[in-house]
Amino acid sequence: MIRISIDLMGGDFGPEVVIPGVAKALDRHPDVTFVLFGVKADCQALLDQYPKLKAKSVFHECELAVSMDEKPSQALRRGRYISTMWRSIEAVKAGEADVVVSAGNTGALMAMAKFCLRTMASIERPAIAAIWPTLKGESIVLDVGATIGADSQQLLDFALMGGAMARALFEIDRPTVGLLNVGVEEIKGQEEVREAGRMIREANLDTIDYFGFVEGNDLGKGTVDVVVTEGYTGNIALKTAEGTARQIAEYLRAAMSRTWLAKLGYVLAKSAFDLLREKLDPRKVNGGVFLGLNGIVIKSHGGTDAEGFAAAIDVGYDMARNGLTQKIENDLKKYHAKRLPPAGTEADISARVEEI
Repeated sequence: MIRISIDLMGGDFGPEVVIPGVAKALDRHPDVTFVLFGVKADCQALLDQYPKLKAKSVFHECELAVSMDEKPSQALRRGRYISTMWRSIEAVKAGEADVVVSAGNTGALMAMAKFCLRTMASIERPAIAAIWPTLKGESIVLDVGATIGADSQQLLDFALMGGAMARALFEIDRPTVGLLNVGVEEIKGQEEVREAGRMIREANLDTIDYFGFVEGNDLGKGTVDVVVTEGYTGNIALKTAEGTARQIAEYLRAAMSRTWLAKLGYVLAKSAFDLLREKLDPRKVNGGVFLGLNGIVIKSHGGTDAEGFAAAIDVGYDMARNGLTQKIENDLKKYHAKRLPPAGTEADISARVEEI
């Protein structure tokens, strides 16, 4: 039985979207129970409309909700211990839930998750991983906004965590991983990226298959299973892709309604256009995963609808069912075990003295 904690008050529309989304997810995953956190006055009437959901969930009343425009520091100071966001994360820490899903303020969610769950022992900074539609299916891109200006060691950590997520989500034994760069040649790009490539190659990791550098056009091609970059570049790439998808959809809509002949063509090719619309639908790949924390946190897009929020829950379900946290911990342990010299050797003694 998978237990999922839900922040009912998150997102642009709060319970009006979140509760129907949770109900949709329950239809897909009848083996799930939900732990719901919300402001009772805003949630009770909506919950009463979904008796099946009420029967498979526990509702906890909270004092306040974190607004979408609050600064992370303000949200942490004001909402710590009492907000729906904090308490839904805390349920994972307390072992009452396996994963938490929220459509709330991204900065506040990251701040609270990091403060409450803490980062894994060898992880300096967490990452947000997004599921990316490609010509071959789906891939994973990280970081898309958590860590701005990552160094080479952090990029290597992202590669390990992204690989673990690919194994959990796509059930691939050894996913291919590429570093996003301005070219595929080894001499191109920033020093941190070139150094990260060297470190990953020399680490000879058995949990991932390092492909090398990839470029921006490889994101849509699906050249690799996991694309690694730092948060500034990754966030711009994500927003650009979302905007381009909407732009193409608007172009098609305008073209198909311009003349009666175009409208007839649309009717004749409706099944093809329906398939294209589904491929371009951002709701299908909604749900960013916070990686590097001692617990699974899923961030839904704040402006999504019920179908999109249900998709974010789908991601959380897969991550919990396939043991994402344990996979990341195991991969990190393997990597760091290779880096340490055998205990008692001269190199080991020197390393320990240096640490002291």
